[in-house]
Amino acid sequence: MNKEKIKITGIDLYYGDFQALKNINMILPQNKITAFIGPSGCGKTTLLKSLNRMNDLISDCRISGEILLDGQNIYENIDVNLLRKRVGMVFQKPNLFPMSIYDNVAYGPRTHGIRSKVMLDEIVEKSLVRAVIWDEVKDRIKKSALSLSGGQQQRICIARALAVEPEVLLMDEPTSALDPVSTSKIEELVLELKNDYTIIIVTHNMQQAVRVSDKTAFFLLGEIVEYRDTESIFSMPEDKRTEDYITGRFG
Repeated sequence: MNKEKIKITGIDLYYGDFQALKNINMILPQNKITAFIGPSGCGKTTLLKSLNRMNDLISDCRISGEILLDGQNIYENIDVNLLRKRVGMVFQKPNLFPMSIYDNVAYGPRTHGIRSKVMLDEIVEKSLVRAVIWDEVKDRIKKSALSLSGGQQQRICIARALAVEPEVLLMDEPTSALDPVSTSKIEELVLELKNDYTIIIVTHNMQQAVRVSDKTAFFLLGEIVEYRDTESIFSMPEDKRTEDYITGRFG
């Protein structure tokens, strides 16, 4: 039985007068990878950002319904900084700070009050090992993170997200700006990380969803058309619109 990590009930989300999400209901299981697929502008990234309240930063955004993280409503009586520590995010393009590799990874722990150099050294090394990039950067950890390749930068972003020990990792098209070799490295890493984290990944790449995810949700015009085990949604979609999308008839 899969333990539920996040439960989404009746989520409606508006940007001004535009309704971006319509009555979203889903359970995201713990230590599984859930893929959100669908054409551009269908609501997948909007829902992803709702899971750690990144949409709070948009002035005319209104949301109703309930999102529970381990049974706690993330829109009530919760410290948003603490929520974002528990629910980390990796963006589409690597967004490293113009500082050293070490300082990028230590940034989160420092903001959460860790000052001890011994502890920070340990966290940085552990996070880089987990992101499978330690061996590539251990000799130049004090050099600028921006000197690395795109694929390496994205793995540093993942290490930075892991450094604060989140429970959930949100990934918004983490490989869309990368070459095939870097993409496969990130995919291998994601598969490894699900042993310790619950992962939700937005992807435009059908093959990627098939390769890495346990469950897939197909979004269209702000609604979830279908949400099931990845294998069954791709081999036997129940809805004609899902079938049309995954066979490339539109999108």
